[in-house]
Amino acid sequence: MKRQSEQIQMMSDREVLLHLYLTQLLLIVASVVIAFFLFDLSTLRRIWQFDLAAVIAYGGGSAALVLALDFLAMRYLPKQWQDDGGINEKIFRSRSIPHIFFLCLLIAFSEEWLFRGVIQTYFGLFVASTVFALLHIRYLEKWFLFVMVVLLSFFLGCIYEWTKSLWATIFAHFLIDFILAVDIRLHYVRERKQNGGNRE
Repeated sequence: MKRQSEQIQMMSDREVLLHLYLTQLLLIVASVVIAFFLFDLSTLRRIWQFDLAAVIAYGGGSAALVLALDFLAMRYLPKQWQDDGGINEKIFRSRSIPHIFFLCLLIAFSEEWLFRGVIQTYFGLFVASTVFALLHIRYLEKWFLFVMVVLLSFFLGCIYEWTKSLWATIFAHFLIDFILAVDIRLHYVRERKQNGGNRE
């Protein structure tokens, strides 16, 4: 069986995008179906209650902390530790910034709704964070990336426990993904210019 990174590298840009959208759609459908059986209306209202202060302070603050650690790791740790097989680069390097914005918002919404809003609310922090980490199978062969995903999963889970705000974790997840994805895109554009290529 081929590794996920090898499979994605063999896929066309259109196939990668379709695969990504289908995955997020499946997560949303799963969230709706599971929530229908597990929660009543009052629980759903509580899960989706919006607190702007919590979203900005906890969501934005936690994202800033994670991003600072990420960029420090990129600068000072060996590059091979952070190599995911080119998967994220394949997904984001050729996208426009508005498209990256939408993709990251969709990913954050679908994953946080399922793992934090549904699984963690019903089964608890440990189960939700463990499932979240294990589903990122592309990192299983990269110990550093896998540890980082596990820590991030538990961190976001703790933010949800502290704030009781799903929007805070969605915002944090979105900011982390969006800024890292834009960094991939800008790095790709700079490399193309240096190599004499045209910007896409």
